[in-house]
Amino acid sequence: MATSLLSTFSIQTLIIASVFVVSSLSRDFSIVGYSPEHLSSTDKLIELFEEWISKHDKIYESIEEKLRRFEVFKDNLEHIDKRNKEINSYWLGLNEFADLSHDEFKNMYLGLKRPDVRRDNRSPKVVLGIFNGGGRRGQNQIVTGNLTSLSEQELIDCDTSFNNGCNGGLMDYAFQFTVANGGLHKEQDYPYLMEEGTCEEKKDEMEIVTISGYHDVPQNDEQSLLKALSRQPLSVAIEASGRDFQFYSGGVFNGPCGTELDHGVAAVGYGTSKGTDY
Repeated sequence: MATSLLSTFSIQTLIIASVFVVSSLSRDFSIVGYSPEHLSSTDKLIELFEEWISKHDKIYESIEEKLRRFEVFKDNLEHIDKRNKEINSYWLGLNEFADLSHDEFKNMYLGLKRPDVRRDNRSPKVVLGIFNGGGRRGQNQIVTGNLTSLSEQELIDCDTSFNNGCNGGLMDYAFQFTVANGGLHKEQDYPYLMEEGTCEEKKDEMEIVTISGYHDVPQNDEQSLLKALSRQPLSVAIEASGRDFQFYSGGVFNGPCGTELDHGVAAVGYGTSKGTDY
C-alpha cells in the first residue's frame, strides 16, 4: 500500500528543519520541475516529492527507504536551485535521477571503459559513426530515410570480447562488433532489459541494420570535427561525472569538463546560441 510521506511524518512526529531561499530565477519553472513555493516549507517540499514519485513511477521497499530517498531528494533540490541561480547558459531540473546521490548516479550510469588502450587525456574521443542509438540510428536515417531505434541490449549481451556489458566499454569496439556481426537488430526485436542477458543469436532471421565501417576524427582538430558533424551524427566520449550532468535539463552546457572519459553521447549538430558557439 502506498504511504504518504506527509502522513508518515505526522505519525512519527518527524521534524525536518529546512531553510530555503526563494529562487529569483526568471526561467520557466515548469521546465526545471519545481517552483519557489516548493522551497518555502517542508510540507510543500513533501508534496513536491510525492508528485515526483508519481510522475516517475517510483516504488520504495520500505518507509525507511522512502525517508532516506526524501533526504537525498532534498539535498539534490538544494544543489539544483543553487546552481540555477549561478548559471545562465544552461539549467538543471528534477529529472528521474533526483532521488539518487551523486555517487549512486555515477556507479549506476557512468562507465565508459577503455580496456587495453592507452588513454590520451588531451581531448574527448570522437568517432565518425554511431554509438548505441544515437550514431548508428542517425546514419541509417541519412542513408535509408528511416529513423530506426537499434538494440543497445544486443551490444550489452553479445559484444563481450573487449567491452564489459553494463560495466562499460569503448565505442570503437562496439563499431567493430557491429561490422563483424553483420549489423544490429532493431530495438523492438531485441528490447532493452536494463541488465546483462544472454546473447540471443536465434534472432538472425530478423531485420538488421548494418554499417560498413567507422573512422576516428583527429583529436584537437575542431575543423575536422565540424566537417564530420555536418555530414552525420558523431559518437563522443565525455566526462559526465560532474554533479551538474546528473540534473542537466537544457541549454548550452559550459560547466566544468574533465578528461576522465566515462560516458558516450551522440553529437548531432552545432551552431551559436546567444553569442555562444556550441
